[in-house]
Amino acid sequence: MQVKRSWVMGTASVALVGVLLAWAFAPRPTEVETATVSRGVFEQSIEEDGRTRLKQRYTVSAPIAAQVTRITLREGDPVQAGDTVATLQPVMSSMVDERSRSEALSRMEAARARVGIAQSGLERAGISLQDAWQEMLRNRQLADQGFVAASRLETSRLAVAAAVHGMQAAAAEREVAVHEQAVADAALQPPVTGASGQRQLTLRSPVGGVVLRVAQLNAATVPAGAALLDLGDPAHMEVLCELLTVDAAQVAVGHEVVVERWGGPAVQGRVRRVEPAAFTKVSALGVEEQRVNVLIDVLDPPAAWQSVGDGFRVGVRIISRRVDAAVLVPVGALFPHGDGFAVYLLEGQRSRLQPLKLWERNATVAWVQEGLSPGQSVVVYPPAQLSGGDAVRVRTP
Repeated sequence: MQVKRSWVMGTASVALVGVLLAWAFAPRPTEVETATVSRGVFEQSIEEDGRTRLKQRYTVSAPIAAQVTRITLREGDPVQAGDTVATLQPVMSSMVDERSRSEALSRMEAARARVGIAQSGLERAGISLQDAWQEMLRNRQLADQGFVAASRLETSRLAVAAAVHGMQAAAAEREVAVHEQAVADAALQPPVTGASGQRQLTLRSPVGGVVLRVAQLNAATVPAGAALLDLGDPAHMEVLCELLTVDAAQVAVGHEVVVERWGGPAVQGRVRRVEPAAFTKVSALGVEEQRVNVLIDVLDPPAAWQSVGDGFRVGVRIISRRVDAAVLVPVGALFPHGDGFAVYLLEGQRSRLQPLKLWERNATVAWVQEGLSPGQSVVVYPPAQLSGGDAVRVRTP
């Protein structure tokens, strides 16, 4: 009996060890994370950085070379259409050195001499006209008596006409000489300071809005066309986005846009224009890229983005395609299989390989054409050792 008892205990121990070894080396269920296939809205979008800018920006510049007084306006100050934004005064005469003064004196004396010469020429032309007139009168009397031929009378008449034109030319030459003398005299005028009696030029705002930039803050003498300050209305804002040409080819006028990452809630926009010409831009990595400017109108009222100013950086998401009631699966569940993609379906406690046909996909979900139905559970981020038919256990979060 004792031998039999020992044999039974030994057999039981061996069986227990076998069971423990079988349990230890038995395959464990693979822990996985799952997600549910759903039906919803599929959006295909293009994301890029953009910057805001005013639709209408006005630069107030000096129309003439003048001295601008100190501008009291500052960036952000509101202005109304017609408000005075800058005042210009005439530029005072420049001073001349001794050499320039001597040259100007010589030019003035020469101009006075030319006036005298022109006056003498005018008087000489007057004498010639008087002589031609007297000669014509004598010839007319003799022609009436039959002592002078008609051709001689006609010659005297032409001489009078020539003398008249000569006198007119002499008068014009004297007028030119007088103006040249006035120019020479003006060069010797002493410099004048900005007296209060001088006429000032007032520049007014062409539009209501705010001051964006003051280019000339202090009083200074500026040339014609110099920019003084920039004005604009922040209520009329747009977004400029530079897209790669391959992305711009998918964007059309009227596409919906979500403007985000500006420091506040996302606002809605719409593509207003896709410019027809591209340009070359060098990226931060030194790569030349072909990009296209896309202009976006902000649809939300200004109160929703009133803290956004000109030149702010924003994030732009252009929705190029939207599909309602699409079968959606997370892109984390997809993996390459053959010429397409596949997922692992969760059936009970085991996985099943399921090939798929997709329409499109974005950064988060894929639009399924064939292979899945809403409500099914799929494995997301499947482990490398997982295969179809393996036992799985859903990981508890």
